[in-house]
This record gives sequence, structure tokens and C-alpha cells, in this order.
Amino acid sequence: MKKKTVFKCSKCGYESIRWMGRCSECNSWNSFEEIEIDPKAKTPKGKSQNKKRVSPVKLHSVDTDASQRIETNIGEFNRVLGGGIVKDSVTIVTARPGAGKSTLLLEISNDVANKGYKVLYASGEESETQISNRANRILKWIPEHIWILSDTSMDNVLETVEEIDPDLIIIDSIQTFSLDEFDSRAGSPIQTIECANALVDIAKNKNRPRAVIMVGHMTKANEMAGLRTLEHLVDTVLYLEGESDEELRTLMATKNRFGRTGEIGLFSMSEEGMIPIDNPSEYFITKREYGELVPGSALSVIKEGSRLIIVEIESLVSHSFTPYPSRIGECLRRDQLSTLISILEQRGNISLYDKNVVIKATGGLKLSEQSVNLAIIMSIVSSVVNKGIPNDVVFIAEVGLTGELKKIPSMEARIRELDRMGFKIAYIPKDGLKKNVEFENIQVIQLKTLQDVIDHVFRGSFRQ
Repeated sequence: MKKKTVFKCSKCGYESIRWMGRCSECNSWNSFEEIEIDPKAKTPKGKSQNKKRVSPVKLHSVDTDASQRIETNIGEFNRVLGGGIVKDSVTIVTARPGAGKSTLLLEISNDVANKGYKVLYASGEESETQISNRANRILKWIPEHIWILSDTSMDNVLETVEEIDPDLIIIDSIQTFSLDEFDSRAGSPIQTIECANALVDIAKNKNRPRAVIMVGHMTKANEMAGLRTLEHLVDTVLYLEGESDEELRTLMATKNRFGRTGEIGLFSMSEEGMIPIDNPSEYFITKREYGELVPGSALSVIKEGSRLIIVEIESLVSHSFTPYPSRIGECLRRDQLSTLISILEQRGNISLYDKNVVIKATGGLKLSEQSVNLAIIMSIVSSVVNKGIPNDVVFIAEVGLTGELKKIPSMEARIRELDRMGFKIAYIPKDGLKKNVEFENIQVIQLKTLQDVIDHVFRGSFRQ
């Protein structure tokens, strides 16, 4: 019998009996791929015709206790996932090349295997020798319950799963694998989605649930490659951020069906692998002797997920010999830095039109919260007046275009964390706390405007 073909858009899934240069549904160019259809089959090629009927169950009878998770000894990883790896979950991790995806997953494999679980590590990008060399470099010893498979055939992976019966399956990366029943190349939307579907079916098997972690490629636009369908298929989407020439790595969950999104885990990349940063506040603060004052430094508190992190912002202000002074912010957007400088000039009466301004957060942490606005401005003022701010003083406030200090969420929790860590003074907006809130050691100073803070901190040491 003659085989039939259809043409399917790789962007939106629209099908046509003939090839089209431009998709009539999503207007994408050159996105149609030829797909072979088996005329004998009543279902599309690759779909099971004898799939068992799934019976419904009562919601209150579903078991959701803590034993359904594999809790690793990597606390930062557990935090992002919401307490550990769910035994019937599918997770995808994406990052730039060289960020440390494979290193992190190998460490997770080692940790899970040490707990007695079986792990299958399948790689379509590296050979067994390359994986073994990395393992020997970052692991103290290699447990017996880790199997590695270097192949790009998803059919072989599925057969291996049936053979060794692993509890955790790691796929590095999903775009390198393909199923024989589909004619398109590995990495095409059809192959990627169908391979992911096969892994989802394995993970969600009621009789034998398994955890699956996949690696996904990242585009130049810092987005996960492929269709959005891939993100909808999985339970958790993790982004590992960090430049290859920096130590800091940030693991963030942008989707999590078993925990909160926005949670982050912090790691330090070293020769020994990914080292969890258990106390981030110490990591992001420069250790100085008591009473040592360094101009251009100010502290603040940011909230990342459920954790509070004390950060140090450093500023360098220098005279510009060009008509257009430099505005460099390694830790925040350029337009945000320009806005804060404009507020400081207009509302703080400090001229910076002929000054270069460089901002940096210790440790390379990116600042996205508005709670650091006041600390950024005060670090700039400190650099201008060449007078340091004591390292037990913290600034927590958003600064409006009017120069007024604005309230921010979770103020009481932030100050209690500062009080616990021994800080002495916190500058916050007026009425930023509820009445009758008391702290043991820290003094909370509530002021209305940016000018009030500048005058209170430097006590008239600056005269424009």
C-alpha cells in the first residue's frame, strides 16, 4: 500500500497536504516538515492503539505524603524543588553552555545513588569516557548504582530502563535524542516532543513511578529552545544562570507543580564541582574589621523566593573626561541605574553630570528588587563624599521619582533577619512597619525622603 505524507508546521502544529513556504496559521517561514502516515493504522504513527483505560480515583484517597520525594543532601537543590525530587515527576533544566548543568546533574546522581536508588544517566552529547573523567574529578567515590549510557537513540534508552529498572533517569540533553518511528532529525520539534512524551509516560506509570530530569538547550535569547509545549509537558522548569568566567551559579524554578516558583538555589562553581552556598549573606558581604569604613559600600536585604539575603552594593564615582559620562551597572539594568542617578541629582542635590558611575554587587548577584534602591543611591553618595558607611547599617526602601521612600513587602521579616545577624541600624520608609513592633538589638530609623537619609547618615559632611 502506498505510503501517505503530510506536512506539519514545527512552530504551531498546523498540518497541510502540501508543502507551504509560509504557515497560514502562525506566519512562520520554512517551518513545514514532511511526516509519514501509516495508512493501516487508525491512530497517528507512534501512538499506541491498545492503551489501557485509566480508571478515576477519589481525590481524598490520593497519597501525597512526604515519602513520595527523594530528598538529596544538596540543600539548595531541595529548596528549589520544594523539598526534594518527586518520585513520579519530570523536570527540565536549561542553561547556557558551560554553566554547569551536567556537573550538577552528576552530583545529584551521585547523591541519589548513595541513598540506595538506581540512576540511569543517558547522554547524547558526551561519551562514557568524558562522563567518567568528570565523575572522577568532582566525586570522592563513585557508587555502584549509577549506570551511564552514551547514545542518541531514545528507543535504546527505553529498553535500558526496562532492563535495569532505575528510580531516577537523567537525559542530557533531550534535543539530542530521537525515536526510530519518526523520520525527522534529532532536535526537531517533533522528535523533541515525542521523546519527552515517552519519558512522561515512564515517569507517570502508577505501578512503577520514576523521576526524570532532562537537560534542555538554551537559545541566544536566553530562553529554552523548542516549542512551549515542552514546558507544558514537564512538571518543573529550572534555569541555571551564571557566566562561565564567574563562580556564582543561580538555580531558579520558573514552573513547579510541587512547590513555589521564584525559589532560588545558590552554588559556587569550582574545580570540585558545584558547591552549595549554605549561608548566602556571608558570601555576598565583604568581611571587614569592626569600625573599618570603606567609601562606596552600602548594605541591603533582598527576598528571593522564601529566603532573605543580605547584599553589599559597591559604587565607584570618578571624574569623566568625556562629554558623556559612563553609567555601568553590572548587577542591574542600565535604565534602572540611570533613573536612580537622576533621582539622586534632582532630589538629593548631588551633581553627577560630569562623573562616571559604576555599580556592582559583591558576588555577582543580579539585583531585581526595588528594595535595594536606597542602598544603591547611598553607596553612590558614600563614594562621592569619600566617607564610608558603618558595616552594621542597612538600607531597605524603594525610592520614588519624587525622592520619597516607598514601602516594600515583608519589611518586618527582613528586619528580624538583620536583628538575628547582629546589625545595629536599619533605614526604612516612614510608617514602613506596623505599630508596636519591637526588636532586640537593631534600631529602626524611619524617614520620609531620600534627602532625610543623606542628612541623617552623613550629618552635613557633603556640601554641593
